[in-house]
Amino acid sequence: MDAQVTTAPTPAAQRQRRRTWLLFLTLAIIVIAVLVLIWWLVFARFYESTDDAYVSGDLVNVMSQVSGTVVSIGADETDKVQAGQELVRLDATDMRIALQDAEQQLARTVRQTRTVFANRDQLNAVVSQRRADLARAQADLDRRKNLSTSGAVSGEELGHAQDTLSAAHDALLAAQKNYSASLALVGRTGVADNPDVAAAATQVERAWLNLERTTVKAPVTGYVAKRSVQLGERISPGGALLAIVPLERLWIDANFKEVQLKCMRIGQPVRVVSDLYGSHTAFSGRVAGLGMGTGAAFALLPAQNATGNWIKVVQRVPVRVTLDPKELEQHPLRIGLSTDATVDVHDCNGEQLAQSPPGKAVLATDAFDIDRSEIRARITQIIGDNSLEGSAPAAPAAAAAPAQ
Repeated sequence: MDAQVTTAPTPAAQRQRRRTWLLFLTLAIIVIAVLVLIWWLVFARFYESTDDAYVSGDLVNVMSQVSGTVVSIGADETDKVQAGQELVRLDATDMRIALQDAEQQLARTVRQTRTVFANRDQLNAVVSQRRADLARAQADLDRRKNLSTSGAVSGEELGHAQDTLSAAHDALLAAQKNYSASLALVGRTGVADNPDVAAAATQVERAWLNLERTTVKAPVTGYVAKRSVQLGERISPGGALLAIVPLERLWIDANFKEVQLKCMRIGQPVRVVSDLYGSHTAFSGRVAGLGMGTGAAFALLPAQNATGNWIKVVQRVPVRVTLDPKELEQHPLRIGLSTDATVDVHDCNGEQLAQSPPGKAVLATDAFDIDRSEIRARITQIIGDNSLEGSAPAAPAAAAAPAQ
């Protein structure tokens, strides 16, 4: 058999094959570059993305308005609470005693005011009596003057009549001064609206409010995120007892580079993907506003670019993104979670800054509104019971104190 002879490719064939592969590679790179350019021109340039985005929200600290010892805790961490629900109860013994003392002080003030009014009436009667005395002294003097011409009345007796008139006039003047001083104390008011009585009634109402505030209520509906209060602890006003997070008030703080903010406007749609749920669950949001400074400007130790060597660093500006409450209800988020935010900047006609103040309060609560009709009725009863002579004593304050 004849042996097969294999011939090696010539150098010219190898160069030709290499040129062919390089040509194909160059064409592929050009095609990919053109496709990327078209993709960027048609789609990508209208979207700005960042993975430096985190979930933020309101952290409502619950505080007591009065001092006291904790005797009951109504909710723990991760529990859901409703606005107005009792969270912490304090020992109310001291507050009940203070309320009793204030009610007794009100009763004493009403009786003292009654005495002032009685003195006013008495001084008014004294003024009338002194005026009658003055008129009688004047009449006696006039009669003696008429008789003195005939010698029936001596000059000495006429002098005594003159002295009696002067004394009556001085007594009337003194009585009028005392009556004016009494009027200054009572003014044009009655017992119920006398300033001293009103001040004592205010103290009763304040003591009752302090008693009511021994029950610490939730200001908003949400979930307890952090509880620092312990049973038996002595607390003071202003100290945070626990924190509540209202999940419907969560938002995204997305930190975009300053070069990405050229076309970013309020109201633009945002797609948010949380690491908690993955890319299969996307949240729909809107740009609510752009921060008024970079993160470095509001840092605890701002950068001092005017000293030493300077290297330009691209700054980031926080952009707030609001989320759909319905989506948050279906897929709850937690404060501090990492997210990816992509803003659609097709429409650049909006504003970068809000042009008007908000039309309503951002957050509000009526959990601290207390119906005071009960204590006002009690105050009216105390004033009425102590304004009548021979009335029965007022009921003890413990009867008006709400059951704890």
